[in-house]
Amino acid sequence: MTFKQQVIEVVRKIPRGKVVSYGQVAAAIGSPRGARQVGWALHTLDGDHSVPWWRVINNEGRISIKGNMMSTPLLQKKFLESEGIKVSKNLEIDIEKYRHHFASLLPM
Repeated sequence: MTFKQQVIEVVRKIPRGKVVSYGQVAAAIGSPRGARQVGWALHTLDGDHSVPWWRVINNEGRISIKGNMMSTPLLQKKFLESEGIKVSKNLEIDIEKYRHHFASLLPM
């Protein structure tokens, strides 16, 4: 399975109304220093909403995607808010309140 496929598999397991960091996803697939690569893999989805990419934020609790034509920070904010996650005007989230815990992210 490719790195991107592993990222997708883990991200699909994040429950609605929860978030994880890029680093958590990387660690869950056995690449603990691969947070940036996780971001890149999610960026290449180009608006594929079958993978809940919007549930992945930076470890400081901020939306930090650079975005493309299909996925923007404001779209990510909209999706998170639709799941009941409070996002501030400056795109910050209480990550500890909404964080999905790492142990339950491990791929099967």
